[in-house]
Amino acid sequence: MDSTVYTFIGTKIRLKPTKEQEILLWKSAGCSRFIYNWALDKQIDNHKKGNNFINDKVLRREMTKLKKEEDFKWLCEVGSNVLKQAVKDLCLAYKKFFDKKASFPKHKNRKSNISFYVNYESMKKTQNGVQCEKLGNIKTAEPLPELLIEEKHYLNPHISYDGKYWYISFSRKIEIHKTEHNNTTVGIDLGIKNLATCSNEKVYKNINKTKRVRKLKKKLKRLQRKVSKKYLMNKNGEKFVKTKNIIKLERKIKLINRTLTNIRVNHTHQVTTEIVKTKPSKIVIETLRVTNMLKNKHLSKAISEQSFYRFISFIEYKCKLYGIELERVPTLYPSSKKCSHCGAIKKDLKLSDRIYHCECCGLTIDRDYNASLNLANYKIS
Repeated sequence: MDSTVYTFIGTKIRLKPTKEQEILLWKSAGCSRFIYNWALDKQIDNHKKGNNFINDKVLRREMTKLKKEEDFKWLCEVGSNVLKQAVKDLCLAYKKFFDKKASFPKHKNRKSNISFYVNYESMKKTQNGVQCEKLGNIKTAEPLPELLIEEKHYLNPHISYDGKYWYISFSRKIEIHKTEHNNTTVGIDLGIKNLATCSNEKVYKNINKTKRVRKLKKKLKRLQRKVSKKYLMNKNGEKFVKTKNIIKLERKIKLINRTLTNIRVNHTHQVTTEIVKTKPSKIVIETLRVTNMLKNKHLSKAISEQSFYRFISFIEYKCKLYGIELERVPTLYPSSKKCSHCGAIKKDLKLSDRIYHCECCGLTIDRDYNASLNLANYKIS
């Protein structure tokens, strides 16, 4: 019996399109956005009339008729699967809202996340890049990874733009190689002062407090104020006029935001990789209700910049790769208030108290380190 274990991993590779291909990429992104908004308007109008949800198959049939109209023939310039997937994405988002799993879907604009689906069947690896429907052979910054022998296609491919470069992202099936673990459990406490405090005494800094990030944030704030002033200066009645200078400034703002995102993502990758490479047999992490945490107006910005969801998702897939067991502790578990030595609960512990002092056994310890020890010993004591 084959005992090989497999998992899925995401890959993102930079594209190097020609000028003609870049025009097609922008057209595909624009058409995808237009169809998404068109489908959302259809669903809203239908709901106002008191009718049931429109199935995505019905909407796709209507979309085919729309493409045949003289005013909308430009939709035929991009791959048909780009438009079909836009309808599917909208219907899924619309269903999630009524199932109370997400907020109501919003109309996309040119400032929204620029991305579109690529037909997985037509996507093929070439000698110097990737072959995509209607886009032809696009060069890539690095070769696409090889698929397993039994796999025929890359899964769920999307092309996106981050304000500077185009990327293709997809998932693929890989084999998990068995690694020897050192039979230890690592508890991870996430925080604002430090990104992560581990029970093995490792502390990982908050990247947002570094000199480079603070400097970029200061520059970003200055440019945002400058743009606001220029909008007010060029106001024509009730309308705001976008001048060439404003467009230049907004591009600079977008590039700084891109740099900040890349710094934060890179830091999260480095931290999570370092943790799993210690080869523990088990990692324990708390389940955070980030939505509730963001309600604190004094800490909401700091919490969103830390991006705990990203950290947890990175740890999850890396644990699968290294064959490490990951346990999620319930939200109500008092990891910070519990003494890691005697188990006593300190109910009057404030958020401002950075040192934990136990009145029962006299233990004095860093608050975050105490929480990480409690997580490591969860269900053991």
